[in-house]
Amino acid sequence: MQDVVLALLVKEPSHGYDLRRRLTAALGPLGEALNAGQVYVTLTRLEKAGLVVQVREEAAVRGPRRKVFAPTAAGHERVAAWMAESIGPRADVTEVHLKLVAARESGTADPLALVNARRRELMSSLAEAQRAALVHGTDSEAGLLLEGVALRLQADLRWLEACERAWCGRTPRGKDRGNG
Repeated sequence: MQDVVLALLVKEPSHGYDLRRRLTAALGPLGEALNAGQVYVTLTRLEKAGLVVQVREEAAVRGPRRKVFAPTAAGHERVAAWMAESIGPRADVTEVHLKLVAARESGTADPLALVNARRRELMSSLAEAQRAALVHGTDSEAGLLLEGVALRLQADLRWLEACERAWCGRTPRGKDRGNG
């Protein structure tokens, strides 16, 4: 969650309420479960870590004034490092989606490059699972488990194809088409 919030702040300084709104929009129905307190706790942790600073306060229509945060130089470096690192073999679809949204929002990485990197990871894992399944056969418990792993990886690969179609041609929001 910290990396996603930090990446959203790279695009523009924001307060917690706005960050929650942007995260909820990115996640659709899955974002409805996002607790507003999580965003504020995350901002506090990022501030203590020296990754964000409060740049101003804005008057709210009702309620307390809203603290607006922006990333520090260290925050920008962390986002760049996060975008460059592998998502990991156990990442779920939501985690991958959030990284794609963060990449597009912040303009710090190409979502299609992230899709391609994830595809390579999944293809490698699928090849391993298929080789192991051949050794164990489908008649054993291990073979059935490996078949399930392979099917899940194939489903994730199909989802990446859908992501590629959706993200193809989209310009990062932090950049103009002419200046890309």
